[in-house]
Amino acid sequence: MRKKRLKIFFSGIAGSGVSAIACFMRNKGHDVVGSDRVFDRGLGQSLREEFQSMGIEIVPQDGSGIDGFPGLAVFSTAVEKGHPELLRARRLKVPIKKRPEYLVEIASSYNTIAVSGTSGKSTTSGLLAFLMQRLGLKPNFIGGGRVRQFRSKSNLGNHLVGNSDHLVVEACESDGTITQYRPLHTIILNLALDHQPVNETAKMFKKLMRNTRKNTFLNADDKNLMGVFNRDEAITFSIYNPSHYRADRIVYRPFSTEFFLKNIRFGLSLPGEHNLYNALSCIALLSASGIPLEDIADVLNEFKGLYRRFDVHLNTRKGFVIDDYAHNPHKILHLMKTLSRLKKHICYIFQPHGFAPTRFMKDEYIRVFTENLRDSDHLIILSIYYAGGTVSRDISSHDLFKGIKAAGKSVEVLEDRREIFGILHKWQNYVIFGARDDSLSLLAEDIASSLRS
Repeated sequence: MRKKRLKIFFSGIAGSGVSAIACFMRNKGHDVVGSDRVFDRGLGQSLREEFQSMGIEIVPQDGSGIDGFPGLAVFSTAVEKGHPELLRARRLKVPIKKRPEYLVEIASSYNTIAVSGTSGKSTTSGLLAFLMQRLGLKPNFIGGGRVRQFRSKSNLGNHLVGNSDHLVVEACESDGTITQYRPLHTIILNLALDHQPVNETAKMFKKLMRNTRKNTFLNADDKNLMGVFNRDEAITFSIYNPSHYRADRIVYRPFSTEFFLKNIRFGLSLPGEHNLYNALSCIALLSASGIPLEDIADVLNEFKGLYRRFDVHLNTRKGFVIDDYAHNPHKILHLMKTLSRLKKHICYIFQPHGFAPTRFMKDEYIRVFTENLRDSDHLIILSIYYAGGTVSRDISSHDLFKGIKAAGKSVEVLEDRREIFGILHKWQNYVIFGARDDSLSLLAEDIASSLRS
């Protein structure tokens, strides 16, 4: 029986989470219209054109797109309660869903693999979908990052349409909806401070594990996870502690990793311990599902990663320029640990994202920078990224600066990022990082171009 063709309106379609679902549904054959305040400001023209080339109509974010079209209106969690599109949808009695709620609904119709954890979800879900595709499993995929090898004229890289009943999703704990998933399998990578306090996130992860119909895969090296879960209830992976899938004979190279698992050699074209954990979780799940380890090893090294995850814009004997999505303290810690193996004298350029997250994680930000900035390193903090909407702006980058400076670290705040180009002669290694703002990639490329010349 042919499934009904839906008409769906997406408000906030330029966001990574919303765009993935919108493109997935469009490529499943449904009619899709979207809007975003980014487009109304005259920004994001290339993204707008990509949507349109997929057959997704982009309309002004004034409510007019709701009229006479959708059978369903899906809203980004960033859309405010008094937004004209939300008000119009309610007045017209159009069914309304928040983006996370709709993702749960989609996932309920598949044998879903939920990838969760406070860090690494995007890379891991993308890697798992890539491996499953290469191994002939024909998965579906909805993620929060853009997989390089999924990128095409009809795909931003953040989704995949397959012929199987398997769906890989990035299951984010930020709004609590992960407790509504009923997945076939679950991966939980780690547990640290991000959107919620650690104890609240732990409760959600426990509920997700109880809801999982088959296997849960846990990182046996994560102290917070092992403090709340019984390892006998799960299949485990690790680098240090005993587990079902423990890597050994590990060689960390500047931009890749080599390791053995059950005496089989694996190569990973991504650097750092954090990416090794991501890969181990995927290997464990596939192996436990009956895929031979040798087959997984044959394709693992082909994965090229995600955009804005350790993107190398320049790499010479003199120095490098790297762009990364790291934005919470846990991600920043692993980024800095990875980079400390490469060079001394690194200039870190960090843009905090959102006033509420910065306020919530302020103390942890200060701690991770004061503990990991070496005497040879320098930190530049840009102004907090503001995506629009009604928020309290009672914190600034200067609040982070004060705490880090008080610990004796080399740090400054630059409210105008153009000032960076006046001080490029001071360092040769630059790392630009922060979430949600794609213009950080352009900044990284501009810095790389300036250093080349």
